[in-house]
Amino acid sequence: MLEVKDLRVRYGTVEAVKGLSFQVPTGAIVSLIGANGAGKTTSLRALTGLVRPSGGEVRFENALLNGLAPHDIVRLGIALVPEGRRLFPKMTVLENLRMGAYLQTSKADVASTLEMIYQHFPILRERGRQRAGSLSGGEQQMLAIARALMNRPKLLLLDEPSMGLSPIMTAEIGKIIRQINALNVSIILVEQNAMLALTLAQYGYVLETGTLMLQGKAEELLRDEGVKKAYLGI
Repeated sequence: MLEVKDLRVRYGTVEAVKGLSFQVPTGAIVSLIGANGAGKTTSLRALTGLVRPSGGEVRFENALLNGLAPHDIVRLGIALVPEGRRLFPKMTVLENLRMGAYLQTSKADVASTLEMIYQHFPILRERGRQRAGSLSGGEQQMLAIARALMNRPKLLLLDEPSMGLSPIMTAEIGKIIRQINALNVSIILVEQNAMLALTLAQYGYVLETGTLMLQGKAEELLRDEGVKKAYLGI
């Protein structure tokens, strides 16, 4: 579905991503893990057109993404849930959800998608008239994910979805990610919580200062002694 070859991203003279290559098979969850400054968020921003790669190639369903505007990439079926959620805090929950459907032209399709969203996030139906900024952290994360799903993406990019959440809510977000994947939505999961990321994913990639250091099946990375010591606290 998605193929990244030798991706490079520069911020001035600093190369933040140094030749990253990975694939996302259709229907899979793929995790990118690493410490702060590893290049995880920058990689997602490059995939979605928010920063321009300085080298390499990104293809989605054989379409070359290099040089495309972010809204054109969204139109192809890729959606990003950014780090920090980036909701419209003074708008209601329902208004935030409708903002996520800005590419849809059919009112019937929007209504159908909203109903699907409410089935997976019933709390959002209850909070529909409430301002997004007044929600709890976990509810805001649910809303951010739900907003991205309003365009019915084929590939969902999640940037640190567990950040700032309690262990109970982190587990709930993990369940939601599995449910979304069961709808045949492929997922790239960027997480500092390596245990969560590798437990959910089928494949994992370990980044250090912009360089791919390790890759493999997630279950194998969970058993890797270096990963255990550096990222799992074991």
